[in-house]
Amino acid sequence: MSWTEEKVEKLKELWGKGNTASQIAEIIGGISRNAVIGKAHRLNLSAKIKTRSVGVNQNSKSAQEKTKTKSVKGRRSKFRSLIIEKDFEPENPKQLEELDDNSCKWPIGHPDEKSFYFCGRTSLKDFSYCKLHLLYAYQPKGKKEESNDKEDVQEYIEKKIQSG
Repeated sequence: MSWTEEKVEKLKELWGKGNTASQIAEIIGGISRNAVIGKAHRLNLSAKIKTRSVGVNQNSKSAQEKTKTKSVKGRRSKFRSLIIEKDFEPENPKQLEELDDNSCKWPIGHPDEKSFYFCGRTSLKDFSYCKLHLLYAYQPKGKKEESNDKEDVQEYIEKKIQSG
């Protein structure tokens, strides 16, 4: 497929109107979505990052930013408080040969380092990790940035333990 002047002009027009590459390929015909993207890139057409909401004012943008910042801080402090408040058993550093079915297999350090070891705490039934490392390994889908309650994490752990 060769790009004629006609097709290039049509591409520029449709791209400027905010059409997707798939839509443009369909309208022009005989070209793929990737061909449209490649040609747009070679023509240095602006990246198409447009919001779908119309009439967003500055107040709502700043409110969204504050909410996002608050939820990120909330998540960090939530996990920090879980670690501080819970009485986790101390690490029991083990080498690979020393691990058994009841040992936490969370690696600490880099395998090439001499100081590399595995956590070694008692792992939860049907899991390879202790309760602390289960928090790191299994995070709820879609709740990474949203959730602010310690109970949500505790509930999630309990569900994981029951379903595992």
